[in-house]
Amino acid sequence: MNDEELLTRWRLVLGKFAEQQLSCNLSARNQRIEKALDFLYSREYRGRGVRGEDDQTGRSKEKTPGSLDPSQLSVPAWLSEVRDLFPNDTCEIIEKHALDRYGMTELVTDPDVLAKMNPNLELLKTVLTFKGSMQGEVLQVARRIVRQVVEEIKRRLESDVRRTLLGKINRFQHSPLKVAQNLDWRDTIRKNLKHYDPERKKLIVQNVRFFSRVERRLPWDIILCVDQSGSMASSVIHSAVMAGILAGLPALNISLVVFDTNVVDLSGFVDDPVEALMSVQLGGGTDIAQALGYCSRLVKTPHRTVLALVSDFAEGGSVAHMLAIAKAIRESGVTAIGLASLDEGANAFYDVQTGERLADLGWHIAAMTPRHFAHWLAGIIRK
Repeated sequence: MNDEELLTRWRLVLGKFAEQQLSCNLSARNQRIEKALDFLYSREYRGRGVRGEDDQTGRSKEKTPGSLDPSQLSVPAWLSEVRDLFPNDTCEIIEKHALDRYGMTELVTDPDVLAKMNPNLELLKTVLTFKGSMQGEVLQVARRIVRQVVEEIKRRLESDVRRTLLGKINRFQHSPLKVAQNLDWRDTIRKNLKHYDPERKKLIVQNVRFFSRVERRLPWDIILCVDQSGSMASSVIHSAVMAGILAGLPALNISLVVFDTNVVDLSGFVDDPVEALMSVQLGGGTDIAQALGYCSRLVKTPHRTVLALVSDFAEGGSVAHMLAIAKAIRESGVTAIGLASLDEGANAFYDVQTGERLADLGWHIAAMTPRHFAHWLAGIIRK
């Protein structure tokens, strides 16, 4: 570490009050780190007469209303920053400090505070992070938030996924279901020609015709093996929702397995993403080999099985052991895919070297949105 890096490290350790004594140019990332650390560790100054803070928000009372002071972080935004800026083990220490040392418990103890927050993906991640510390009424509020956000994600995804996987348009049969992509415009025009208005030169459409779709009943087993480490929060959420959607399709058997250093089979909850998510525990280490070993025992018909490993591929144990199991799975005939991301942004951060080694074994490696995963899956099961 050179002198400039050492100075920056001490500057971040000591916080904003060392700005004049330790003058250095912080990068944009280091400025985010300073802001995230200050949100929590500035609470150390409480009771020391250095600065006053509001007990509910952690915001400095020195901030002048209507001024040009920097915007303040909310608890969910702060947690999102922490997860983005620091490695998993550091995140766990910071979150433990937040709860145990600085009493930042309003999200896990006060149902009124939680109920007033806007249900969104970031808040859902926060709830899943701290739900183990929630009890009673606040846990019920948290469950309602989980359900609201899950239903919104499902609403955005379900129609596209179902349409993609249920089959191609059947142009020999019409359907009462009015879906724009199924519009039979030729037959619609033909059926409504008698309503043509020659004076207005317009066709008055009174009977809109739609194609039906062929439902393909394919006996495929889909195993979603999902890394539940803290950095994978978005993918865990979308995987649970995706499992719920797939479980509602004909002739697809869905298994949902989550893991850190332990493996938990949530297949019994695939039709209820809320209960599945309330059963996960974000954080902890990563033992991909153990998870793949468990999933391999779920395989009954390898040539009609898809195993999707949703992970950043950062194996905490022996990479060689993990690759040996991955190789055996692929050689058995299972269609295997490693997904570095399964959320609507498909923003992937993963161990590239391990991903490449999996690809060399015949695994498909990609970062996909749920919609893209549905299209990929449809291509596999329709071969």
